[in-house]
Amino acid sequence: MFKHLFKLIWNKKKQNFLLMSEMLFSFLVLFAVFTLLVYYYNNYKKPMGFEYKNVWVVNYNNAYKATNTDSLTQFYETLRQNLKALPDVKEISFCSDNVPFSQNTWQGSVNYKGNPVGGVNQYTVEDSYKNTMTAELLEGRWFNKGDVAAKNRPIIISSDLKEKLFGNERAVGKLVGDGDQPGHDKNAMKIIGVIQGVKAKGDYAPAGYAVYHRTDTGSFHSLGKIMVQVTPGATAAFEARLYKTLANYMKDSNVEIEHLTSKRKDINYFTLVPMIVLLIVGGFLVINVALGLFGVLWYNINKRRGEIGLRRAVGATGNSVSSQLITESMILATLSLILGTFFAIQFPLLNVFDLPASIYIVAIFCSIGFIYVLVFLCSLYPGKQAAAIYPAVALHEE
Repeated sequence: MFKHLFKLIWNKKKQNFLLMSEMLFSFLVLFAVFTLLVYYYNNYKKPMGFEYKNVWVVNYNNAYKATNTDSLTQFYETLRQNLKALPDVKEISFCSDNVPFSQNTWQGSVNYKGNPVGGVNQYTVEDSYKNTMTAELLEGRWFNKGDVAAKNRPIIISSDLKEKLFGNERAVGKLVGDGDQPGHDKNAMKIIGVIQGVKAKGDYAPAGYAVYHRTDTGSFHSLGKIMVQVTPGATAAFEARLYKTLANYMKDSNVEIEHLTSKRKDINYFTLVPMIVLLIVGGFLVINVALGLFGVLWYNINKRRGEIGLRRAVGATGNSVSSQLITESMILATLSLILGTFFAIQFPLLNVFDLPASIYIVAIFCSIGFIYVLVFLCSLYPGKQAAAIYPAVALHEE
């Protein structure tokens, strides 16, 4: 039977070539869509790494123009005490501008035994940062006042960077270099803890590599954010009181208060834009392919009424005629998918975009399944119409 079907397909190779080209192009577009969907889903199901619901971000510029470091430190320490005295403030922490869900990014590289890892997010944080963000410490400890006298500059790394550098080995106590530094001299940084990766760019983005540095006496010259953890019942009235406290103390500073919940929604929308565009393009393409496939099958039935009538006259059942048309469509789809899979499988083999191979494999299977379901549904009704052709009527028309 299959030999006969291949012969029929070959006899109409020009017409079938266009149909197979449509299926091939649809598969490649669907492969791109499913790859992005699987990638976003894998990121979404991973833990956020911190608690953002009751955390506000205070943006300010350094209004206190003091060249003396001690005076500057005292200025902001007094501000810290004033803020912590407010009833709905649980914890605060000064930090660098690249707070979660913002567009600010500070990146560098980390060197371990001559193997540099680039694209590492660099954060400058205080001892209170962990409690303010309710971050999860997986290994070692967080910063404390004793780190001031440490021989090597202490750092805390994310779980993703720990896995990249050390695999299953323990990271605490190891020395790494900053940038091109070898990581074994006096300027090496010592890992004192490993923190759960923080998805700082939203639910659908990976946590990425991160290194946390402890603030020092001169850090207030460059810091411009305050993370404020408030009680769950904090109201707009309290936000106004917080703003008034900040504005009165930093009279020449531009103060702005943002909620991490709002920033998370904004950055998620921004991340989903490429996905929405791809879904729209893929949706239109699938509709066009479905209409084209349905039209071609319908046209084939009308052109082959004599053939179908003859088959019915010599004893073929309606179900066998319907099955033949559906099987022909599935064979065409299979030939297109074989070629499409050949191109798609190059992505995991060549490690394109540095994504895990499992994402590409799942996307390939999802695309194959979608094409088969689409072809089957589009050929089902024309197949039933062909099965309903009466032999006498078809032969009489011929």
